[in-house]
Amino acid sequence: MIAGERSLWHNRDFRRFFAGQFVTNAGDSLYTVAVLWLAFELSGSSLVTGALNAILLLPWLLQILAGPLVDRLPLRSVLVGSQVVQGLVVLALPVTAVTGHLSVGVLFAVAPILMLATLLMAPMESALLPRIVTEERLSDANSALATVTLGLDMVFDALGGGFIALFGATTLFLTDSITFAVAALLFAGITIGTPADREGTEDADDSAPSVGSVLRSYRSDLRAGVDVLRGTLFVELILTTAVANFTTGVALAILPAFGDGLGGPAVYGLLLGALGIGRLVGSIVAPYVEGVPYGTVLVSQGVGAGCWLAAVFAPSPAATVVLFGLAWVPAGASGVLTATLNQRVFPSDLLGRVSATKGTASGATLPLGSLVGGLIAESLGTTTTMALAASGFGFTAVYVLSRPRLRRLPPVDAATPSDFGLELESDRSTE
Repeated sequence: MIAGERSLWHNRDFRRFFAGQFVTNAGDSLYTVAVLWLAFELSGSSLVTGALNAILLLPWLLQILAGPLVDRLPLRSVLVGSQVVQGLVVLALPVTAVTGHLSVGVLFAVAPILMLATLLMAPMESALLPRIVTEERLSDANSALATVTLGLDMVFDALGGGFIALFGATTLFLTDSITFAVAALLFAGITIGTPADREGTEDADDSAPSVGSVLRSYRSDLRAGVDVLRGTLFVELILTTAVANFTTGVALAILPAFGDGLGGPAVYGLLLGALGIGRLVGSIVAPYVEGVPYGTVLVSQGVGAGCWLAAVFAPSPAATVVLFGLAWVPAGASGVLTATLNQRVFPSDLLGRVSATKGTASGATLPLGSLVGGLIAESLGTTTTMALAASGFGFTAVYVLSRPRLRRLPPVDAATPSDFGLELESDRSTE
């Protein structure tokens, strides 16, 4: 892995993409913490924070619509444009605060714009990475990106809570706008090739088809992303992720109230930071467990469920933060291995569509969970709702254990399309 990392860091385009992702995720973390805390501070309602969080999570639901565009539109232009839009929108919030017009209504007005600006980012990473690194470096590249994005989430979620406690949420937005400007400059310098011809110096992104041609082929492209998954084991894996994401949405909706009960915005930031640390540790570990059967990796999320439940009833805020972080370690490892698995078993020209389809099918429950979480917390209380949310990771472990084909899935580094019941055009043409 050390040799792999050396080779990876000699890749100029990966370095720029890595740095850009680092910075833009800082921006995402800061405005998410600030927007949700500000909504809770202005309204005092978990229902309001849940609804607002649901809007910010809508890219998980809508990314299936973005998949065909990612496979065809100029990736660099979309990357840069999304950063510019987010930076301008974030700047609007301190302006409304200074003029005395900041309200929950304003937050609900800007949240959809921020959501749309990030819509293409999730499927874009899967589609772009094989164009800037070689196939044998995909696992290291996915791990490096997950490490920096999750590590950054950890740092800036925690710092965001502390920053709000000291200076207020509106001041944080001014700092946040700078991150998007820096990310735009970094993304603008990336040269994007094609998976089949990465060694050349030609910038394939410049010869991308027009928007009109993309829209004309949109329906068939969208159908292709769905058809390739139909009848495969990925459908069952999507189900388990959908359940886990639903309960994650529940937890994120009530986390401001849960953190407030334990000590205020600083504790809220620490809980978000702990979530990031757990996923960070898992992403660092992932390349080292690439040889572990994939089914075993999924079952390990049962351990995460136990840590989550223990965190809710821990005797001190410090113990709650630590245990909540440990709950996310298996999920972090699983996320990196799943990204690598996708890039190895699916054709490169379908990656954007497949990633978007899978992301939408499994992630659509995130915003739904946020809405439901706010409602449940209003009725059952924050602590009880947070404890119930631990069942998401538990469901994954129980379901995989009960399904022999899932339980016996091979390691990611040895997986083939046939292991998942995936039949590709190339396979059919040889029959």
